[in-house]
Amino acid sequence: MEIEKNNIPEESKHKKAIAYNIKSLLRITKKFLIEILSIREGTDIEGTINGIKKDMVFRGVTVWILVASIFIASIGLNVNSIPVVIGAMLISPLMSPILGIGLSVGTNDWDTLLRSLKNFGIAIIISLITSIIYFLITPLKEASPELLARTKPTILDVLIAIFGGIAGIVAGSRSEKTNVIPGVAIATALMPPLCTAGYGIATGQYSFFFGAFYLFFINSVFIALSTLVIVRYLHFPKHTYVNKQKEKQFKRYITIFVIIVILPSANIFINVMQETRFYTTVKNFMKNEFYFDKTEIINQKFNYSDTLSTIDLYLIGEKLPDYVIKDLNKKLDEYGLIAHGNYINRNFFSITDSTVLRVHQNPNERDSSIYTKIDYLTNNLSRDIRTGILEDIYKKNEEIIKYKDARIDFLENELINLQKDTIPIYLLSQEIKIQFPKITKFAYAKSIESNLSGDIDTIPTFIVKWNSYAWRAQRQQQKNILEKWLKVRLQLDTIQVIEMR
Repeated sequence: MEIEKNNIPEESKHKKAIAYNIKSLLRITKKFLIEILSIREGTDIEGTINGIKKDMVFRGVTVWILVASIFIASIGLNVNSIPVVIGAMLISPLMSPILGIGLSVGTNDWDTLLRSLKNFGIAIIISLITSIIYFLITPLKEASPELLARTKPTILDVLIAIFGGIAGIVAGSRSEKTNVIPGVAIATALMPPLCTAGYGIATGQYSFFFGAFYLFFINSVFIALSTLVIVRYLHFPKHTYVNKQKEKQFKRYITIFVIIVILPSANIFINVMQETRFYTTVKNFMKNEFYFDKTEIINQKFNYSDTLSTIDLYLIGEKLPDYVIKDLNKKLDEYGLIAHGNYINRNFFSITDSTVLRVHQNPNERDSSIYTKIDYLTNNLSRDIRTGILEDIYKKNEEIIKYKDARIDFLENELINLQKDTIPIYLLSQEIKIQFPKITKFAYAKSIESNLSGDIDTIPTFIVKWNSYAWRAQRQQQKNILEKWLKVRLQLDTIQVIEMR
């Protein structure tokens, strides 16, 4: 007992020493992290406020820069060129009024807030009008992947906007400016959604407009909120003419507004995640369960829906029995896909509420017959494959038609040349008989002349014979008249008339 009593003070000292060392370590760690993570040092509050207020005004040069950047972004989205879109985002001045909104709310500067909202609205209207004009006049009306990527906002876009806004205001508040702002402009991607919204209006696809504009709206709201938080953290001076009650009421409105904005994006994000899980799981299901040596999948289509998802398989080869297909449908439950009608196995972790596996294959056992396979391919191939086959046929027919058109053009030209070379001898003889009664006969030929320097010319030549009563002077005069008449009659530039001896 004496030994235990003597050991108690020693153990207590040891515990106190450990506790003291832990506290010291935590204190040093805290001090180190504060020094490393502190953003207050080097903050230029006055310069930041003046810079944001100056840049957020849309007038004159700023408007033309915005118009140019919108045109560039629209072209980049239209032709699916990512470098062009990035270039447009780098020169876009859209960030400034959004930062102005966050700054004004964070400092209770309602005058600046109204001016920021006004300029922000002007920027949106100019951007939409510019993009609508471009997409109305461009001949390229197809939605590119870059345009489609801006029509489904998710919670990830909220996170990008939040961290982008933090980076933007932190970099902008430094006394020594950095190259962060251009990177923020690219990351938050304010320009492409506005251009996509304009595309939706120009082409009458209003689902594009609402989805893209909502994405732009989310980015703008959370950039402004991030700016507000950092402005408050850095202790930017507040305007004191707003009473506390109104400030609390305003904060409440901001909170409600943020919840309203973020909930739809969170729902969209959950759907996107579920859709991704569905496609991944279906691929695993196909890889693990579909192993039939004499049957081949020639096409497969997966369609995700929050009510009824479908898996369509197009098979060729040996026909699968009905019991095999039923067994495959039952195995859907093991992958969380939940076979249609099997509500018992549905739970929180299920990927779909209901999934149907549909197998399209030969209707009879004559699988060895080539005619059966041809009929099957004709009647049961998916639209995508049929479209591909039709495109190949169309391209081949187009090449044949182009070749035939070229041949027709060539033959038409040859025919025109032949028509030009053909002289209506009988009609000419009748007309010459009336116009020049002293001519008794004539002949026609093409004479080839050369100047001995290598230049060769072909000249239409008429050889005429006069009756014996025509005088020489009279013959020469009639010959000149005949040449002029033949040029007009046959529409030829050069004609030669020779007297037959």
